[in-house]
Amino acid sequence: MDPVYSLAGAFVGLLVGLTGVGGGSLMAPLLIVFGINPAVAVGTDLWFAAITKAVGAGIHQKFGSPDWQLVGRLALGSVPAAILTVLWLSSFHEGRLESDLLLTILGCALLVTAVLMLAKNRITAPLRKFHRKVTPKVQRRQLIATVGGGLVVGALVTLTSVGAGALVAVLLALTYPLRLSAKTIVGTDIIHAVPLTLVAALGHSWLGNVDIWLLASLLVGSIPGIIVGSMVAGKVNDSLVRYALSAMLTVSAIKMLAS
Repeated sequence: MDPVYSLAGAFVGLLVGLTGVGGGSLMAPLLIVFGINPAVAVGTDLWFAAITKAVGAGIHQKFGSPDWQLVGRLALGSVPAAILTVLWLSSFHEGRLESDLLLTILGCALLVTAVLMLAKNRITAPLRKFHRKVTPKVQRRQLIATVGGGLVVGALVTLTSVGAGALVAVLLALTYPLRLSAKTIVGTDIIHAVPLTLVAALGHSWLGNVDIWLLASLLVGSIPGIIVGSMVAGKVNDSLVRYALSAMLTVSAIKMLAS
């Protein structure tokens, strides 16, 4: 058990509870900076995300914030994609990507996440006017976009542990600009991440990419952190948190790409 990892877990858990974002986007890069093998960092981080977000999901469900219909739509795409990605890694990459390739994919995913977090409000504002009437045609497009987005996120999360929070939050804000409040997006995002990260984590355990003691150290801090963050979600300045998180993701992305 390492208290440094526990402090890192508490910090990331707090951010996940507040925003639904930051689990894989911050924890995997932090572990890599600490010297953990990138593939083991991803696999351990997926278990960290699954357990931490399960706790946060319980808090958000208690306060009635998630949209369960959208959780099902997202999982319809993301869970099968996670299973197929694990099988692909097992069949063609001996259970893990080469470190250089994984760092490059991780860095690019972090950069995209950081940009989308900053641009979310500017993109969704015009869509609120465009979607004043939700017709059956719009509803079909929303269904296709949600399931298709889930497919992409499921594969990306399984490869890098990034995307279960930030990318899904942006996807929901873009696809349902009139239907979802910020609090509902966070709750839906966190609850959907539980089955996705659990399936991906089980796959990485099968592939041998998980460090149990490292995971235990992270959870000692993250579970109290996400409980506190989930309880105060919606009471903290969302813009301030988003800008700070985006800055951290950008720095992490540069570190991954430079490595």
